[in-house]
Amino acid sequence: MIDETHDPSAISWVESANDAETDFPLANLPFGIFRHDFEERPRVGIAIGDRVLDCLSAVQGGLFSGLDPAVRDAMASWTLNPLMALGRHDARDVRRVVHRLLRTDTPEGNRAHAVAADILASTDSIGMRVPAEIGDYTDFYASVFHATNVGSMFRPDNPLLPNYKWMPVGYHGRSSSIVASGTAVRRPRGQTVASPEGPPVVTPSSRMDYELEIGAYVARGNRQGDVIALSHAEEHLFGLCLLNDWSARDLQQWEYQPLGPFLAKNFATTVSPWVVTLDALEPFRVPAFARPAGDPAPLPYLDDAADRTRGGFGITLEVWLRTAAMRAAGLPAECLSRGSFASMYWTLAQMLTHHASGGCNLRPGDLMGSGTVSGPERGTRGCLLELAWRGQSPVTLSTGETRAFLHDGDEVTLRGRCERDGYRGIGFGPCSGELMPPLA
Repeated sequence: MIDETHDPSAISWVESANDAETDFPLANLPFGIFRHDFEERPRVGIAIGDRVLDCLSAVQGGLFSGLDPAVRDAMASWTLNPLMALGRHDARDVRRVVHRLLRTDTPEGNRAHAVAADILASTDSIGMRVPAEIGDYTDFYASVFHATNVGSMFRPDNPLLPNYKWMPVGYHGRSSSIVASGTAVRRPRGQTVASPEGPPVVTPSSRMDYELEIGAYVARGNRQGDVIALSHAEEHLFGLCLLNDWSARDLQQWEYQPLGPFLAKNFATTVSPWVVTLDALEPFRVPAFARPAGDPAPLPYLDDAADRTRGGFGITLEVWLRTAAMRAAGLPAECLSRGSFASMYWTLAQMLTHHASGGCNLRPGDLMGSGTVSGPERGTRGCLLELAWRGQSPVTLSTGETRAFLHDGDEVTLRGRCERDGYRGIGFGPCSGELMPPLA
């Protein structure tokens, strides 16, 4: 649904929003939750250039008077869950109103500009929070390239298990340890083994890794026992973020059989603070991944003509690494990989539909992770396990340092951006975390 909010010629009175390099032009307007340094109460915010629209102040100033009262109440909340529960239609209304408020050529924009000091916050004076109260978190395994690479390390003759091309494979994660970008992450301890048979010892993980993923927040949920048709799945998706599924590979190798990831992944998951709506991403829709000849067609409940035509998203994703030595020397981070979310075998709509297909009730604010985003070439691999091939081919940095797995003091930053001729480029902002030593 392309509309005036995607107009590349629209100019904002927030000057930084007109910079061609900003992640947050008028065409984006992502939602987040922030807190002023001088108060405890979090607020709904909308990113615009290097500023944040304070939605509580905008409500109190009457700038949202044209919105439904329930929507105004949601915009004055301390979490995005109420807006997510209302659904994408109401969030779309907010987007259109805010777009007019921040433009130079509208009466609404003139009125908002006059009170800019009251409704805008500087990113330097606020702290960002996890944008929703996440009741449940599910992580998928939707990149066939990632699944094939990892499978070939352990099962060279049969990398993909028989179910992979029939359904989106996933596991239930831990919502309590999801943290916002900028939060330090402690290296976990756990059981590791020197040989597959054991015995184990308890030690800090020596094979810490990141995983480059997209996260998707649920909007309207479904009642327990109900299913969500693929044709309606995207009305239940509010928006996307970047997600780093930190992983302790040595713990994972010992514990994952027979029930899958547990302590290796429940200690921390980092999300970017801004939620980019599906409406903002509309110009960057692409066809779903083209399955190679010989692959099975999805079962009927996972197949829909519209999803095949436009179920993917053309998001370029990058991983950047800055070591402690780089920081000490004043050197910038280095890009380790660059891939595309368009390479995913399963679409987000298919993941959501499959998740609810057995009657599982999804709720507003629930989070789905895509699984590691990897492509067919080495430079598109979304984790060190693949890049360094289980430690056999360490990555060499410009400083001469090498990385088979992460070291304490390493800062990992994920970035995502969409570009298309005829439209303003939009981005997600950084998703960063520094790995810290384990507690004594």
